[in-house]
Amino acid sequence: KGLDPENQLCTDDFAGHLAHNVNLSLKAIVALGAYANLAERMGETQTAELYRQTAESYVKEWMRMADDGDHYRLAFDRPGTWSQKYNLVWDSILKLNLFPKEVAEKEMAFYKRMQNPYGLPLDNRSEYTKLDWIHWTASITHNKDDFKALIAPVVRFLNETPDRMPMTDWYWTHNARQRGFRARPVVGGVFIQLMQDQNIWSKWVAKADSMTSTWSAIPNPPKIIEVVETSMTSPKQWYYVFEQPEQNWFAVDFDPAAAGWRKGPGGFGTRGTPGAAVRTQWNTSDIWLRREFELAEIRADLHLYVHHDEDAQLYINGVKIADLGGFTTDYEPYPLSETARKALRIGTNVIAIHCRQTGGGQYIDAGFVRVIPQD
Repeated sequence: KGLDPENQLCTDDFAGHLAHNVNLSLKAIVALGAYANLAERMGETQTAELYRQTAESYVKEWMRMADDGDHYRLAFDRPGTWSQKYNLVWDSILKLNLFPKEVAEKEMAFYKRMQNPYGLPLDNRSEYTKLDWIHWTASITHNKDDFKALIAPVVRFLNETPDRMPMTDWYWTHNARQRGFRARPVVGGVFIQLMQDQNIWSKWVAKADSMTSTWSAIPNPPKIIEVVETSMTSPKQWYYVFEQPEQNWFAVDFDPAAAGWRKGPGGFGTRGTPGAAVRTQWNTSDIWLRREFELAEIRADLHLYVHHDEDAQLYINGVKIADLGGFTTDYEPYPLSETARKALRIGTNVIAIHCRQTGGGQYIDAGFVRVIPQD
């Protein structure tokens, strides 16, 4: 099934399930070739020959099934589509040499024609891209001019993005805005070319056994205490609607029951979304929801606690307090702005949320927690 993957998620899980994924198939073929090399090093010659021959035969099938004229497809059964074949970089890094160099050259020529002002989209389904994958894709031909051609728009993105935050690895290639994620370890993928320079990586491999110093201590995570419970462990009741509501839907004096809103348990989303506790199905593009909650005090360490997939706007007592872009894969605490603190009151409060979904999994739920640092 590696040659022709079934309907499943890949590392680009935010794009949703996809059957017959050409780049995922390529990854499986490279894995078979790598396993053959491991078997050979272990002296298991017959196993090595079997896996090498299988990988080589799959390459021929891959090229035939994925061919779409001047490029290779996103999925085997979808003519007229395309995607970054970033997994191809490992064929050369691991010196497997399974794929003819013409495959990389054909893809690269196509990519240059498909770029937007701030980079090459991940595939034809959307204008967003992954910063780390672009660096891998830019390295598949081992040609400096090709690399510069794909990386120049990325540099422009970093210089011109209007979003002031730690570097994101998921952004829009047409307007340089963040799509989601920030300051993640995956941005280390930008150093992929170091893996192609044996003189550099072998130097550090040789030093690995001589490392005698200890690692820095891992800091203790903060203590999280729920103040206004989410639906993570037990359902909390919300009013909700999937259709555009009245303009004052987030106001304190708005009556959702009188307006015909439904009432049901959180969280809201689709099953299979990472970190989600779905109790009410939400599979449309938008959801509006609200509920009342009580506060006995407003402490300095009080944080908003949200699991959102995708973009979410949050209101407290009719005041907009947060605009969260992209998505999370778990509940995360967010410090309260001064605006949010002024909107809160001792006693009864109203939280209202609009969440919008464009692809992949979806989920929304929120509450409040105390975040207490630990020594």
